[in-house]
Amino acid sequence: MPDSARVKKQTERCRIRRAKISDVPKIRELITFYASRNLMLPRSLQEIYECLRDYWVGEKNGEVIACAALHVNWEDLAEVRSLAVAEKEHGAGIGTRLLKRCIREAKDLGIKRLFALTYVPAFFERHGFHLCDKEDLPRKIWAECIRCHKFPDCDETALVLDV
Repeated sequence: MPDSARVKKQTERCRIRRAKISDVPKIRELITFYASRNLMLPRSLQEIYECLRDYWVGEKNGEVIACAALHVNWEDLAEVRSLAVAEKEHGAGIGTRLLKRCIREAKDLGIKRLFALTYVPAFFERHGFHLCDKEDLPRKIWAECIRCHKFPDCDETALVLDV
């Protein structure tokens, strides 16, 4: 089967939906897997529960295999965060589908700019995001980053997308 047909078949079996309370342990497991490898920042259970309405999940055969969140920071700015896909599902386009869902939701809300802080900038660049200086995101830095264990020595790459 050609690669494009394989990817299409795999993504058709994955349903993207809003996260539910019962999804929180699996969302945390996905995030923790990548955080333990320094590929994303960790999220506490409390933070995931508090921000549950921000999350979308990819579900396949009744199992959550991916997640992403759209977190509104201000009237014109939102962040795509915690985008994670189970390792065995890489290459199936699920991360792209989750990102597109977040972008569509941002448009529906009237958000003008999306940003991501990531260790995988190439993924976001493929979807139209461009590099920016973290200082261009002052509301994010002073609202959340200042509490991060990596502050002020953040090694994530900042990218933005005009929606």
